Parts: sequence; C-alpha cells; structure tokens
Amino acid sequence: MATEPTGDAPADVTDPIAYFLDDQRYHGKSERTLEAYERVLRQFETFLAERFDVDTVGGAQRRECMAWIHSLRGAFEDSTIASYASYLNRFYDYMTRVGAFDDNPMALVMEEMSESIDTNPTRRDISVGEMRSFVATIAHPLERCVIVTLLKTGMRVGECCNLDLRDLHLELPELDLEWEPRVGLERRPSSVFVSSEPARGTTVNGEERTASNKRKRDTVVPVDDELRAALLEWLAVRPDAISPAQPLFLDTGSSWGERLTPSDVRYIVQKHAREYGWYRTGGGTKENVTPHYFRHFFTTHLRDRTGDRGIVQYLRGDVAGDVIDTYTHNWGDRVRETYLESVYSVTR
Repeated sequence: MATEPTGDAPADVTDPIAYFLDDQRYHGKSERTLEAYERVLRQFETFLAERFDVDTVGGAQRRECMAWIHSLRGAFEDSTIASYASYLNRFYDYMTRVGAFDDNPMALVMEEMSESIDTNPTRRDISVGEMRSFVATIAHPLERCVIVTLLKTGMRVGECCNLDLRDLHLELPELDLEWEPRVGLERRPSSVFVSSEPARGTTVNGEERTASNKRKRDTVVPVDDELRAALLEWLAVRPDAISPAQPLFLDTGSSWGERLTPSDVRYIVQKHAREYGWYRTGGGTKENVTPHYFRHFFTTHLRDRTGDRGIVQYLRGDVAGDVIDTYTHNWGDRVRETYLESVYSVTR
C-alpha cells in the first residue's frame, strides 16, 4: 500500500492520521469525535509497530488489520470492537478516496467480521417505574429539566443543547417571560421544534454552534403537562443568556449564562446515574445509563405503547421523504394525540 498521495492529496503526507483528523475537523466533526478517532487510530499505529514492525499505517495489509481486531476481543465489548473497526475503515476509505493510499485493507475485513458482533447491544432494562424513582432523586431545576426533556422527547444530547427559546411554543402565564416562537411552531401549541439545521462550526440564530443535530428532517415534538412542569421550574430560575440566540439551557456553574454543552449534559447524567448505581467506570453500554440511553428508553417504551413505529421514527427524526411528510401534515390529529395518549410518566 502506497503512502505517497496522488490526485488531490498533498505531495507529502508524513502523518496520515493527523492529515485525516484535520480534514474531519474541516468537515465539522466535533472535538469529542476527533479525540475518539485519534485514540483508536494511534492505538492501531502502535499495534502495527510493535507486533509487525510496520512503521506507518499506510503499510498495513488486510491480515494486520484482522490481527488488530482479534487482539481486541476479550478486552472490549462486541459493540466497542465494531465501533473501532468502523473508525479504521472510515480512515482508510477516506485516505483512499483522496489518493493518499492505493486501497482500503479494512474493506474486506468489515465484510468478514463475525456476524456475532453486536452493533446494537442489549442495554440495561429499566422500567418506567424505576426511571420515575431515578428522576425523583434529581432536585436541581436545570439538571432535572434536561433529563426529563431527553426522556420525554428522545432527543440526542447535541439537539437538546442546541435548543433556543424560539424552539419552544409554550404558554407560561405563571412567569413574566415572553419570546416569539419560530414560524415552524405556528398552530402547534405546547410543542418543541427540533431543527435539522445546526451543525458544528456553523452560525444559527446568530450564534456559532459547537454541536451538530443529526436529524434528517425538522421535527415538532409535543410537550405534555409533565415536561411543561419541568420547563416551568427551570425557566423560573434560568439566568440571563450571554448569547443573543437565547439558548434554552444555560450553564449555572463556572460558565454562568453560557449555552449548556454536550459534555455538560454527559457529566450531569453520569453524576446522577453513578449515584443511583446505574453507572460504573468501564461498565460499557450494556450497564451504564448515558444521555443516549434515554433515547433508547424513549424509543422502546413509546413504541410499545403506541404500536405505531412510524410516529416514533418521526419523533426521533430518523425518517425523511414521503413518510415523514405524512406525519408532518397530520401532526395535530395523529402525532400529538397519539403521543399524549401514550407517553409514559417519569415524575409522578
């Protein structure tokens, strides 16, 4: 495998991993994602040097890649191994496409990987009652509201952090607080708008974003009385925002008034989950409760209660095209009514 680039690649790629990471940064990948890529790729680089005396990742062949995957078994969960393999495959595929490498030695490895690799691992089975008991332990208005929002909407952590006040259409006569909801919420009271627009490094609503939304289409999620109560409790004490975008969730600690970040939310969830016995360092996805677990919880329990897979896909933002248009145009009669009739309670 050649390490000298061709085509549009630079004349001298002395560090292919650094080159790949720089390009991914330009493409808008988050620093957290880049750190994960670098950790895995550097581990593979060290493995090549120590096991096969191969001094560059550009010199790896299919068998070296297979040997590395094999070395991970027993030390990591199957889902983690699958993730690491996908990182390596993406790296080689990209470097081949830009002409830095001649081919991708991971392409066949990905095809040959055992079907026993579970990319959708079994997670901790938590009932609605158990989740309700967990939420009851959270007293801080911000932390409680963020967790209830994730549980009742199925949002990704970045999508939750990217919410602005304009994304919320909610009548709150109890508070001396007013804002103008976005156009997409017209005739859709008591709802929250989850946009597909925000991407890391782009400016949305006057603020450069540090997290990306991954929705295929914009989604409007109903706000039930339970989520309304949590939002009311938070908005009653919400500090003034530094950003003109008026983020919904703001830091109340050392970065007072700044938009809450995904790392802030992960810390909040980990802290409470650890205290409750639902998180252990090294526990993995089968054991630990994380922000993404709440999306899994939302999907599982709402799908079981509604019996309507399409509505759940719409609320998750997973579907594009004609299918999602059906729910978008019939939001009030079908989505809202079905959601309010079926959604579980996590606070009472």
